[in-house]
Amino acid sequence: MSDTILNQVLEGLMSRYRERVPDVSGIVNAMVKDGLINKIDDIENDHIAFRTMGVPHLGIQSFEKIFLHYGYTKKEYFYFEGKKLDAYWYAPPTPKHPRIFISELKVEKLSPEAQKIIHSYTDEVIADPVDSLNLDDAKAVDHFLHSPLWRTPTVEDFNRLAEESEYAAWVIYNRYYLNHFTISVHNLPEGYNTVELFNAFLEKHGFKLNNSGGKIKISPDGGLLQSSTVAKMIDATFANGQVQAISGSYVEFAERKVLPQFAHLPASDIKREHRRDGFETGNADKIFESTYSEQTNRQDDGM
Repeated sequence: MSDTILNQVLEGLMSRYRERVPDVSGIVNAMVKDGLINKIDDIENDHIAFRTMGVPHLGIQSFEKIFLHYGYTKKEYFYFEGKKLDAYWYAPPTPKHPRIFISELKVEKLSPEAQKIIHSYTDEVIADPVDSLNLDDAKAVDHFLHSPLWRTPTVEDFNRLAEESEYAAWVIYNRYYLNHFTISVHNLPEGYNTVELFNAFLEKHGFKLNNSGGKIKISPDGGLLQSSTVAKMIDATFANGQVQAISGSYVEFAERKVLPQFAHLPASDIKREHRRDGFETGNADKIFESTYSEQTNRQDDGM
């Protein structure tokens, strides 16, 4: 039962994400055209990620209840000092489901002015909204994940927050919208099954890659390699009908190496549990910047 509900919730998230992030269909169409896959369902989704605000009634402690209900297991904790973020990742109930990465802004570490702006919106939430949500109703959960929790921000508040924390500005407008999904490149055909090869494929097709810390982010153990597109700018309608272009969501790519103890296995026998699991602070720190202006304003490559 919960498996079916989880599938419906994930499909709701992905369908809106595809509508909102043109790079998704662009990349999938290029993969089909070049014969890497036959259809989008051939892609293994390594993980999906969400951003939250660390304020009363919200943040990780609220949001995680949804996926814990569907059988996810809370795993390692991460701290991003420069960005003032906490995060956890969650292992899925079955290998066919994506991992989940949830981050949270430590609002109390921002300036008093930024805190005041954020609380002027989030204080409208007077109880944990997940507590009153029927988690066994996929439509209700889907609606919740795509509904505003507070009023639409003003352009002025958005821009002031962006000066101090681009993460804060992104969340104050986008709320729980899916931040990214991740293509597992190691399961693609030979010639495309490493991040290096897949990046070359993406750039050949004109996709702009996040180059913060290098286009390929590599964990210290060499087992996890990641890259991502730069978020496209979308027209956002703020309070009073003002429109301003802001960064939307993006697409990530992950290569998980086979663990040394399973190196003897033939390729056909390799499953998810034989590969490097989890996440890496250094990699994720740079991936976050896929929505940051230093990346979105870059003019050096891509379409």
